[in-house]
Amino acid sequence: MRYGKPLVFLLCLLPLALLGWRIAAGRLGANPVEAVLHFTGAWGLRLLLVTLAVTPLRRLTGRGWLLRFRRMLGLFAFFYVVLHVAVYLVLDRGLAWEEIVTDLAKRPYIMVGFAAFVLLVPLAVTSTRGWVRRLGRRWQLLHRSVYLIAVLGVLHFLWLVKADLREPLIYAAVLAVLLAARVPWPRLGGGQN
Repeated sequence: MRYGKPLVFLLCLLPLALLGWRIAAGRLGANPVEAVLHFTGAWGLRLLLVTLAVTPLRRLTGRGWLLRFRRMLGLFAFFYVVLHVAVYLVLDRGLAWEEIVTDLAKRPYIMVGFAAFVLLVPLAVTSTRGWVRRLGRRWQLLHRSVYLIAVLGVLHFLWLVKADLREPLIYAAVLAVLLAARVPWPRLGGGQN
């Protein structure tokens, strides 16, 4: 896996390259800001779910090397979420703070999404080895909030969509499977007769 990290890094940048191409080609549709907003949010959520999939995949396959990519995937999820929030604040709302506060109060999906973002910030900041050492056991406790963040992210998407719920429900199902994979289920057939 000598080239594993550079390959994963490039793969995580592909959505950004695709977005850049779509912007340059004028292929964002009638509402370009909304298109960029949805694109960055979707990729933030996808990469968050991929990050959560690393541990169950490692357990299922026995491939310990998968854990080497978890931090990078999580930081890329954060990167796309930061882009998502920046597009909302700057391009969609023009940094009109009264409008933003009104949005937060009137639209529960924005409040839930903002809560997920705020909870994600400390995870990104403390993702380095230095922070792992400094925080000790508290680091793991802090980083377990990723499950709540993922639930809030899926809820944000579910509440945002008004008509066709298929895509957010797919994310919800994937998250449900990933969370169920972490439950310590009793072994069947391995006990006493």
